[in-house]
Amino acid sequence: MDIPIPNLPTPLQSIDDETTRRAGVRLYLKRDDLIHPTISGNKWRKLKYILADARRGGYQSLLTFGGARSNHLYATAAAGELLGLRTIGVVRGEEYREKDTETLRFCREHGMRIHAISRAEYRRKEEPEFLSTLLARFDRPYLIPEGGACPMALPGIRELVSETIGQLGKRPDFFAVAAGTGTTAAGMLSFPDTQVLAFSSLKGGGFLREEILRLSNRDNSCLELFTDYHFGGYARHTPVLLDFIRRFEQRHQVLLEHVYTGKMLFGLYDLMQKDYFAAGTTVMALHTGGLQGRLSN
Repeated sequence: MDIPIPNLPTPLQSIDDETTRRAGVRLYLKRDDLIHPTISGNKWRKLKYILADARRGGYQSLLTFGGARSNHLYATAAAGELLGLRTIGVVRGEEYREKDTETLRFCREHGMRIHAISRAEYRRKEEPEFLSTLLARFDRPYLIPEGGACPMALPGIRELVSETIGQLGKRPDFFAVAAGTGTTAAGMLSFPDTQVLAFSSLKGGGFLREEILRLSNRDNSCLELFTDYHFGGYARHTPVLLDFIRRFEQRHQVLLEHVYTGKMLFGLYDLMQKDYFAAGTTVMALHTGGLQGRLSN
């Protein structure tokens, strides 16, 4: 079976309101939440060439890592089922051997075997000895790093940049994206002459700068990493964030979630209100999907 075909190009929606007009910013939202029903957003873009490589190698199963609410695990389970590949999800936290989240329930229902390990073990997920033991246990599956964080993920993100430039008829001044592993930001940076604004969804996300620059092989001048819009940490939220999401959804008829895109847009709006951008600046913000994790607010 072939790699699932997405809806491309995804729409580029103009976001026009009081804040953008006052700041003089032309803001566009790249609607990758509409790319595929279950392999949504940047997850499809990152997995595209990874899955093709697994198929070329004749692998029958995939093994990857994530938290209990990981959009990456969700997308990998869906992709594996569509391609007829077995999937194993190594999940942070041994309590999830018995406990489920909506995401893990979806993964199990779509054929993923959940292997929950302690947080101490999970921190070893990049150690060769730990990986060797893990892969041997599951009969040598194709290994996908957490969040698809590997060079094979970058070409799909570069295609997103090229697609956006074609739709706009020019290169935006900035590409804005939420950052979990930083892989999508790295893919954007790996396209020539891009300037990227990355918004960490993690508390203490300063380490992402080094990861993004290492993967993209670009210098620090092309990247601005914002670490003050995490709202308490990964998947955490506050009434202020949820109120912003509610108002944005009502004004622009676009659903958001509180883990990634909601935080990134909150950060962009805060920067516009603080006159961070020169008048006439064009910004393309990426909607990275993951709406299965959306809270009612």
